[in-house]
Amino acid sequence: MTGAMLTIGMLGGMSWESSAEYYRLANVLVRERVGGLHSAKVVLHSVDFAEIERMQVEGRWDDAGKALAEAAAQVQAGGADFLLICTNTMHKVFDQVQAAVDIPVIHLGDTTAQAITRAGFTTVGLLGTGFTMDQAFYRERLEAHGLKVLLPSEEDRATVHRIIYDELCLGIVREQSRRAYQDVIARFEGAEGVILGCTEIELLISQADVPVPVFPTTRLHVEAAVERAIQTVL
Repeated sequence: MTGAMLTIGMLGGMSWESSAEYYRLANVLVRERVGGLHSAKVVLHSVDFAEIERMQVEGRWDDAGKALAEAAAQVQAGGADFLLICTNTMHKVFDQVQAAVDIPVIHLGDTTAQAITRAGFTTVGLLGTGFTMDQAFYRERLEAHGLKVLLPSEEDRATVHRIIYDELCLGIVREQSRRAYQDVIARFEGAEGVILGCTEIELLISQADVPVPVFPTTRLHVEAAVERAIQTVL
C-alpha cells in the first residue's frame, strides 16, 4: 500500500435490501482489486425507509431532502471522504444533500451515463420506481450526457413500481415478477440497452435474464466509489 484508503460514505436504508448489496459489493470489489485482507472503509447511515416512503407518496420532497441532508452531515462527521446516496429515486434531492456537506457526492445518474457512453450506446430504456420514471429529475441527468431515454408504457411502469415496493423492498424475489420484468424489457422499441434504475431491481434481474445489455446502477455506483477509494492505495 502506498497510502491510506479513502472512506466511503453511504446514505442507505432505502431500502436496506439494496443497501446491504452496496456494502457487500464495496467489500468484494476492494478485496478483488487490492487483495489480501483488505476491505472497504465505510461509514453507513441507514434511515427508516417507512418515513421516507411516506414523504415520497405525499409529495413532501423538501422534507425528505432535509432528512437526508441531516443524515449526510452525520456521515461526513463520521469520517467519510465522499458520499453515495444508495437509491436512484432519492437523487431527486441530490442538490439538498450535496449542499449539506463539504465532501463530494457521487451522482448515481452520472456513473450510469458514463458506463453507457463507454459502451458506445446512445438510446436506453429506463426501469425504476414510478417517481424515477415519471418525473424528469433522473432522465434529465442522463440526457445531459447526450443519451436518449425510453420509458415503458403507463401500465408497465405501474407493474415495475409495484414489484419494487411490494416485493423487492421486502426481500421478496419471485420468478413470476422476473418474467414480468422480462416482458416489459422486451416491449422497449429501439433500446440498445436497459438501465436497472432502481437499486432493488438487481436483486431480480441480471444480464443473464435479458438479451440486451443491462446497466446495473448499484454495481456501477459502487465500482466508481471503490475506484475513488483505492486511488491512493495502488
